[in-house]
Amino acid sequence: MIDDIVESLVRLLPRAPQPDAAWDRDQPRPGSSMAPRRLYNIGSHRPVALAEYIDVLERHLGRPALRVLLPLQPGDVIDTFADVSESQRDIGFQPQVSLEEGLARFVTWFRHYYMNERSEALGAQAAWD
Repeated sequence: MIDDIVESLVRLLPRAPQPDAAWDRDQPRPGSSMAPRRLYNIGSHRPVALAEYIDVLERHLGRPALRVLLPLQPGDVIDTFADVSESQRDIGFQPQVSLEEGLARFVTWFRHYYMNERSEALGAQAAWD
């Protein structure tokens, strides 16, 4: 996941966006601006159900999540995914890291980072005792 983001950024670095020559200060369009900028989605280019995401996370954590299923809440969306077609077209981006691999790496990092932080905190506490 982070690897895909870094790869995209490296590919984008030499491609600075140019101002929109058709931009009109008196009649601005929502998708346009005089300021050079470009937004790209970076993701798997396929929908992932929240339940699938949680299943994979549970597998890598080695424990079940406490799931409380509720009706859709205001602001919830039925389907969403990262449409990376513009990234594919403009910089040749192809997602490389699967959900399975990305969450496995995340869990490894998370455990290492927070176990080290916790160990340091406990060590500091022991020094005060």
